[in-house]
Amino acid sequence: MSKIGKKPVSVKEGVSAQVQGHEVKITGPKGSLLFKIPNGVSVDISENKIQISQKNKNKEENKALYGLTRSMINNMVIGVSEGFEKRLELSGVGYRAQIVGADLTLHLGFSHPVKITPPEGIKLSVAENNIIISGMDKALVGDIASKIRSIRPPEPYKGKGIKYKGEKIRRKAGKAAKAVGTK
Repeated sequence: MSKIGKKPVSVKEGVSAQVQGHEVKITGPKGSLLFKIPNGVSVDISENKIQISQKNKNKEENKALYGLTRSMINNMVIGVSEGFEKRLELSGVGYRAQIVGADLTLHLGFSHPVKITPPEGIKLSVAENNIIISGMDKALVGDIASKIRSIRPPEPYKGKGIKYKGEKIRRKAGKAAKAVGTK
């Protein structure tokens, strides 16, 4: 039995939750999100709590979906009230980012600038050498951050590229440093 699934999700002030058939709809100040409830899981809403339970506790797939459903609903409640944010850092000579309209334009040493159009519900902003991705859907924010990072991932020799804020890059010694140490 999932330890995460047992905990009820507390609905914050200004957020409303509804079960409509096989879907949970969470509405808050930032917008609304929908989640399709898996077959082996049921969702009950009472007062300011959302309780998730399994229909058949013996099935392995229900056990797996039990904690997942609770986590998804909890992320939806946080997303519509506060939102989620990921920060990326640019490091490298001549690497820069700018916002043109709603699009993000990256100059990363390629022969052409890379243009990224954010999907609906995602807001991109740039402050100095940081790219800030924000939105109410945690999975979408993480996905967009991952796609931006994959354009020019940090390389281990000089550390140039796009990395997550606070990410540690394992550095390698180059040829010259190796040759000096092996005499």
